[in-house]
Amino acid sequence: MSDNVSAGRIRQLRVMRECDRILSGVRPPTTAERLARLAKYADDALDPAELPDMYGDGGAVSHLEARTAQLLGTEAALLFPTGTMAQQVALRCHAGASGSDVIGIHPLAHPLKWERDALSVVAGLRPLVLSEGPGQLTAEDVRGSGERFGTLFYELPLREHGFVLPTWDELLGVVQAARDRGAALHLDGARLWESTTGLGHGLHEIVDLFDSVYVSYYKALGAGAGAALAGSAELIEEAHAWRHRYGGRPFQAWPMALDALAALDETLPRLDTYVAHAPVIAAGLAAVPEAIVHPAVPHTHQFQVWLPYPAEEINRVRVDLAVERGVWLTGKWDEPGLPGFSFTEITVAGAALEWTAEQVTAEFGALVERLRAG
Repeated sequence: MSDNVSAGRIRQLRVMRECDRILSGVRPPTTAERLARLAKYADDALDPAELPDMYGDGGAVSHLEARTAQLLGTEAALLFPTGTMAQQVALRCHAGASGSDVIGIHPLAHPLKWERDALSVVAGLRPLVLSEGPGQLTAEDVRGSGERFGTLFYELPLREHGFVLPTWDELLGVVQAARDRGAALHLDGARLWESTTGLGHGLHEIVDLFDSVYVSYYKALGAGAGAALAGSAELIEEAHAWRHRYGGRPFQAWPMALDALAALDETLPRLDTYVAHAPVIAAGLAAVPEAIVHPAVPHTHQFQVWLPYPAEEINRVRVDLAVERGVWLTGKWDEPGLPGFSFTEITVAGAALEWTAEQVTAEFGALVERLRAG
């Protein structure tokens, strides 16, 4: 990342922090505020005589892994510094068990879009794209592959198409199609926590369909970092070795684990409320002329909004308006290659619960009016 980009991002975080109202996202805390929160949580939740972990054993790390396995309904869970590492380890374990290095995957899944080809370059695995169409992988995509694959990689929800979920029956169809082909199933559940409402089923029921699952502690939950790989005791035992090989076994990981535990206690119970309010925010945005919301009714507490203006112009205007009006509307806008259109991702969190659809329309409408005026 260039110095200019980094400086611009820091400036935007400072502007967002100073705003009176926030539509998308959460107010950025200072380092001191994060430390104070963790200190209070440790005083309230931990035995004062408990020692920190050592190489991931004991302390807050063991508490977190046990809590995660219990929430997901798996035999075991293992803390990782990043989801990128956790998922590579999971897929390597499945490749070893199946004897196949081929991973069936969506073309816009996280390992293909955001990880610099690490799946192939680092893990030595070969992704096999199963679909070119929009939306989630389907049972037909899985059955229709002319090439064998040892593991199916499935992302819930699919971020790049607007955080979309399948129906429960569609998900069952995909799982059965993969089982019929003798493939293992890995779930990219970075945003699984907030998907239970849309799927109409709990975490245990969803996770039970797969052989392994990765979950994030920072994406929806708001911890500073951290991920977990969960599955059978046998899988997690092997994952311990691969995590060590990847350099994911620091001397002590208690700050990351403590932050994740606090997030599970404080933020996880609120996610259903955020998901329930997302249609209100989406309706307010959709009422603004030229705005397109996708999906029209959000599947989780995140979704996309599109405008027919250059991203550079929208990014300039949204920050100017935030400074002038004390209202933070959205994060960064991008141009995905669709001529004349830009989009951003909306995240409905605690601050957005104060907004009515009419207020959203008024404030977002002011942004569009400024863009129209050039």
